Amino acid sequence: MPRLTLELDLNRVEGDVTFQVEIEDGHVVEARCAGTTYRGFEQIMIGRAPYDALVITPRICGICSTAHLYAAVLALENTWGITPPANAVHIRNASLMAESIQSDLRQTFLFFTPDFCHERYVASSVRDAVVEAFAPFQGWMHRETLRYSRRIIEIVALLAGQWPHSSHMVPGGVTAKATIRHIVDSQSLVTEVTRWVEQRILGSGLDDWLALADGDALEEWLAAYPAAALALLDQAARFAGLHNMGFGASHLLAFGAFPLPEPDAGRSHWLAPGIRSGHDAVLPLEPARINEHIRYSWFRPYPGGKHPFDGETVPDYQPAGDRYSWAKAPRYGSEVMQTGPLADLAVDGDPLITDLYRQHRDSAWLRQLARLRRMTYLLRLLRQTLDQLATRLNQPHIIPIPPATKQDGRGAGLLTATRGALGHWISIRDGVFDRYQVITPTSWNASPRDSAGVPGHWEQSLIGIPLTDPDDPLEIGHVIRSHDPCLVCTVHFLEPGGGIRNRIQLGV
Repeated sequence: MPRLTLELDLNRVEGDVTFQVEIEDGHVVEARCAGTTYRGFEQIMIGRAPYDALVITPRICGICSTAHLYAAVLALENTWGITPPANAVHIRNASLMAESIQSDLRQTFLFFTPDFCHERYVASSVRDAVVEAFAPFQGWMHRETLRYSRRIIEIVALLAGQWPHSSHMVPGGVTAKATIRHIVDSQSLVTEVTRWVEQRILGSGLDDWLALADGDALEEWLAAYPAAALALLDQAARFAGLHNMGFGASHLLAFGAFPLPEPDAGRSHWLAPGIRSGHDAVLPLEPARINEHIRYSWFRPYPGGKHPFDGETVPDYQPAGDRYSWAKAPRYGSEVMQTGPLADLAVDGDPLITDLYRQHRDSAWLRQLARLRRMTYLLRLLRQTLDQLATRLNQPHIIPIPPATKQDGRGAGLLTATRGALGHWISIRDGVFDRYQVITPTSWNASPRDSAGVPGHWEQSLIGIPLTDPDDPLEIGHVIRSHDPCLVCTVHFLEPGGGIRNRIQLGV
């Protein structure tokens, strides 16, 4: 059978990307992920004053702007040796938790589940219930997600003044303290959204759900609440075969989520940083091992990989060669890494996700289940954070920074954004940035090949997927959307001879 080359148009994602896959005997045998837009934020920062990062870097993304602000502030504090007061950390964490909850809800029920309404799944035993719940703009879950995801993000407006693109975090703290009115209103919003999640997504109480410790307990839960959105998603995903596809890099990366206001020797974050290699034990994170390759990227060439402190971002667009992406290829040592909710929970040791990961590896089904699991964990943690903040409103929210502290130097801000590991690496010379490097979660997942020719995680996760209909490769849409890609792309088919076959669109 001749080999077909597909260039895929994928909607319901963020940004610009093209997937080129080769099909042989009904299976994907090769894949390339190409970031097709160059934005240049790292170059924009060169020569600017340090505090400019607090205004500019949140504009990197409209969905996770709070995460970029947080990373920029951590990088400056790391450079200058500043430790913010506990209240500032609580406010920062609460803002990022709310942003992550709304994003996880929208990704799951606005971007991911509409694919299950495809006519291919008409034979599913839950077909009618799935369409009633997940149909775009018509399904009850789709409509309710629009409402409640908007409600939870109001917490950022209360604590930060606006969302997106707030600038309330500054080196040494936050610009405004939380008032009792802010806390009470935020607690009310958490209660409202939690009640909805329990009734419509889970089917029962949040604490009981988070107490599930293994796959058998999950099966009992799903059987007990078959009409809940979680059970419908599970049945639809299994009917589509998502528990048997989407396997990519076996190395999981987590930078740590939500710094503890008062860390101790045993724990620094609410969700721990670390590396998990397959089913092996979790290893400590070693940031010095991070490096970026550009062999297949449109940047000025350099050999091997460079640590972000030494990184270069000099455009060199050469479309005629074998380079194919504006994305770099981050690696941990020489390893391709996967990041996101599955990595966060598997590294931290969540018992349910750890047990399922041992059984199912990093399937598209488990990747999506982990996103909902993390969202519910963050709802409970957000409530606890607000409760703790309410008991210490008279404590400082910012500390003064003597001008002499703001010296030249370099630092890094590493944290967990909604989609996974996010890092900002900075160098300040003569009072301005002379280097600014950003590695986003999607940079890890959507990387091109590295200097050794090893494909990135998304590229690996597509290889071997069987396609029921090459004219409508729905399976590829499932796998890529399970990663919550921060990208958008346009698509057409190519005949083996190279001509355009026809334009297609994946999904609804």
